[in-house]
Amino acid sequence: MQSLAMKGRWDAICRTISRIPPKYLYILFLLMAVGISFHSWYSSQDMEKWTRYNNFLIFKDAFAHLIHNQDLYVLYPAEYYDLYKYSPSFAMWMGAFAWMPDVPALICWNLMNVIVFIVAIRTLPVKKEKQTLLLLFLAIEMMIALTSSQINVLIAGFFILAWHCMENKKVWLAALLLVITVYIKIFGVVAMSLFLLYPERWKAALYTAFWTIAIALMPLLVISSEQLTFLYKSWAHLLANDYSASYGVSVMGWWHTWFNMDISKQAFILTAAAIFIAPFIKILYSRETKYNLGMLASILIWVVIFNHKGESPTYIIALTGVAIWYFTQPPTRINTILAVLTLVFTSFSSTDLITPYWIARTYVEPYAVKAVFCSIVWVKIVLEPFFVVRESRTVAAAEELYKAA
Repeated sequence: MQSLAMKGRWDAICRTISRIPPKYLYILFLLMAVGISFHSWYSSQDMEKWTRYNNFLIFKDAFAHLIHNQDLYVLYPAEYYDLYKYSPSFAMWMGAFAWMPDVPALICWNLMNVIVFIVAIRTLPVKKEKQTLLLLFLAIEMMIALTSSQINVLIAGFFILAWHCMENKKVWLAALLLVITVYIKIFGVVAMSLFLLYPERWKAALYTAFWTIAIALMPLLVISSEQLTFLYKSWAHLLANDYSASYGVSVMGWWHTWFNMDISKQAFILTAAAIFIAPFIKILYSRETKYNLGMLASILIWVVIFNHKGESPTYIIALTGVAIWYFTQPPTRINTILAVLTLVFTSFSSTDLITPYWIARTYVEPYAVKAVFCSIVWVKIVLEPFFVVRESRTVAAAEELYKAA
């Protein structure tokens, strides 16, 4: 009786929240982008050397390094800490922000991320009531992502928009969006597995090849071919050395810190890739949107939980996958429990608003807590097509027997 009463209260809360029009959540996210940008800049004024929006400065200053024929992939301690790890093409695109002072540039940057994400969410087959709940589900993780001034929010949005384009046979645009993500973060390659779900896969392959070459050569507008060749070699060298540096906030990091497992990264990733691709073989010819959405959710989660350089701000991508999985199908008790636990241990566990700073820094990040329930949800997503398809066939066979009788 008590559990029924709690469920009733939970359902009542969800119904109340769902009555809030999604546009108010859009406004909240946009205000969040502006407010966090101002806070990042203002709170950096008393810092002696670097800033709280260091990631954005890495992106922004890369444009100046590019056009002055400097190596993008070395340290520039006078400007920022850490390394630039993205493509020469991305450095060129940052020219759109490089001419502005830090404050307006940072505001425009965070607004761009949020606007792309909102546009993407609006394309999902989710009723307005559920869309409000979905956005609230992602609100804390959105705040964490924006505070880091990275580009993970936009990448999540591009993955969703690419799915939407494939659903609407805009293959050239889907290929462009995914190739852009690859030139930002290499794991965008994984999202190209979406093409396997559609009959236009060969057309998608041709468009992908075209955009890959076109974007690779784009920096030739501002640098020489010799310099571009040098930069790609330098980038490849950096990525090769970076691969062995850490486990990150990932499944590998979780298993290593919890169980002291020394894991071969190559074997681990190959195994994860094999499990990841298995449902694609099962549903390759289903042509059903619900399965394609499940694979989109799987991709969004996989690229984070199996990323050796995964960190807290990247989990906006993974949690978006969890949200798509949960809110685009009828809720069940087990799915609701998993969704709530994922929200608690992924978002709530890493924000100072709920979890004390020392707990987050001592336990949550070092022990890869954020990866735990995202991983469990991912396993369930991978298994679902096998059991759902089997169940559907069983029901269909029973109906045929009934008709024959």
